[in-house]
Amino acid sequence: MNNTYCIKDISLSQEGQRKIAWVAERMPVLNRLAKKFQEDGIFKGKKIAVSIHLEAKTAYLCLILQKLGAEVWATGSNPFSTKDDVAAALAENGIHVFAQHGANEDVHKEELNSLLSCHPDVVLDDGADICIALHKRPELGDNVKGISEETTTGVMRLKRLLDSNKLLFPAITVNEAKSKHMFDNRYGTGQSTWTAITHLTNMTVGGQKVVILGYGWVGRGVATIARGMGGHVIITELDPWKALEAVMDGYEVMPINDACQIGDIFITTTGRDSALKREHLINMKHGAIIGNAGHADTEIEVDKMNSDVLSIKEVRENIFEYKLLTGRLIYLLANGRIVNIAGGSGHPVEIMDMSFSLQLASLHYLLRTPKLEIGLYNVPEEIDEIVVREKLAAEGYEIDT
Repeated sequence: MNNTYCIKDISLSQEGQRKIAWVAERMPVLNRLAKKFQEDGIFKGKKIAVSIHLEAKTAYLCLILQKLGAEVWATGSNPFSTKDDVAAALAENGIHVFAQHGANEDVHKEELNSLLSCHPDVVLDDGADICIALHKRPELGDNVKGISEETTTGVMRLKRLLDSNKLLFPAITVNEAKSKHMFDNRYGTGQSTWTAITHLTNMTVGGQKVVILGYGWVGRGVATIARGMGGHVIITELDPWKALEAVMDGYEVMPINDACQIGDIFITTTGRDSALKREHLINMKHGAIIGNAGHADTEIEVDKMNSDVLSIKEVRENIFEYKLLTGRLIYLLANGRIVNIAGGSGHPVEIMDMSFSLQLASLHYLLRTPKLEIGLYNVPEEIDEIVVREKLAAEGYEIDT
């Protein structure tokens, strides 16, 4: 890798530029905030490391940061969600980008180290990959004022570091902001998960028994869309409050051991490892379809099924057929990676307009604030509210005072 970029093919950039141009016209909140931040020059000369699903909407955020005067170093938080044409477009626009679709774990670690070689001033993280890499090489974090974390899984990893007194940097938990989990996690993941699944399978949802593991904000969104498409929704939960909420919302609730024997489609939404275990997978009925709407592919224990499987083959693009010793067939979508982007185009642009506006404002806050103590911080309420009010204004809505 050189210190400028490492991508698949720079000649792919034209298509990437077209995708970025499409989303640029549909992210009014981000554009409005960028105009405000241009006046104070907070971003000028700052180095920003970005690790997030690398597609057109992310690329536009990187270009906004560059336009505000920052030097941006970017990679994908999940190699299977990286779009090579978008990475090429970023490289052509002068972003330091180190990302290739399908990169293995060793290459991905090398990409992260290439980012950190710039000694960033702030970090935009998704899943805490940069944060973990910084904790292994803390000398590269000597300039870091703080981290802005995007997703549930990343927040969990940061909390574990904090609880064990190993956290080295202040971090803003963007995922905990109202306008993030209510809109991005619920509406964004809800719609984009089913857009990806129906595109991959070319099947109906109506009449299917849809088992959703977890009833957090992502689970709520996935459940709402499934019911709207005619699915019979079953929720599995560990949390009694969330389970009762699912009951009151009109869903069937049962243990996963029971649900795995009757479900047609299974979606994990927990953000935790091993939500869907080997014993659940081998007991599923013939033809069951399994997908993951959480950040990491570790939610589904497919790696523990080797002794239970006669064969594995890709029967349709991004659909993998597992033939079990029992003769039953089950189907895994996108190798258990986050299905809405590994198997689709990710969140709708209007949703990411709000989430990336939160990220932009959070990075601005980290850069303008005197040194924060090490710890986890919520997005300041005034930032959360500004993003929602800007969204209402951009859509032409007024509310009472």
